[in-house]
Amino acid sequence: MSNHAFVSKVENDRVLVLERVFEAPRDLVFQMFKEAEHLKHWWGPKGWEIPVCNVDFRPGGVWHYCMKCVDRNQGEFYGMESWGKGVYKEIAEPEKIIYTDYFSDAEGNVNDTLPSTEITLEFVDLGGKTKLINRAVYASAEALKTVMDMGMLQGISETWDRLEARLIEFK
Repeated sequence: MSNHAFVSKVENDRVLVLERVFEAPRDLVFQMFKEAEHLKHWWGPKGWEIPVCNVDFRPGGVWHYCMKCVDRNQGEFYGMESWGKGVYKEIAEPEKIIYTDYFSDAEGNVNDTLPSTEITLEFVDLGGKTKLINRAVYASAEALKTVMDMGMLQGISETWDRLEARLIEFK
């Protein structure tokens, strides 16, 4: 585990900003978000796997994935599937990815009862290291509270720990 702290702050009641520095070059960190072959090894919290991960990495393209809990210790979550869908809006390799994140079903139909999120990922070159900034804009303060109450911060923290482990394998 590195000593790079995971920083989070909320702006304007509905914008969540997360930052972390990774000990890896920017091109490599960006690649981790671009290729299904990488994403399925680290995306999602501890104890969850990605049995389905389809990426069409271009503006207007769709990233459709399934997270499945494979950890028996997670009780009622064990065996549960959670489908997500990202629609890419803007890509500037290797600096930025903007996409809208939705909850969906296996067919890719959006679940309108759960909040969608506008995500901007920024990859800042720190000379061999990379600062990842994740800005998530929610429709309302209530929508942000909903996902916070679902344990999202812990989930993202664990996800980024897994990203870090994956980066170490490729450095």
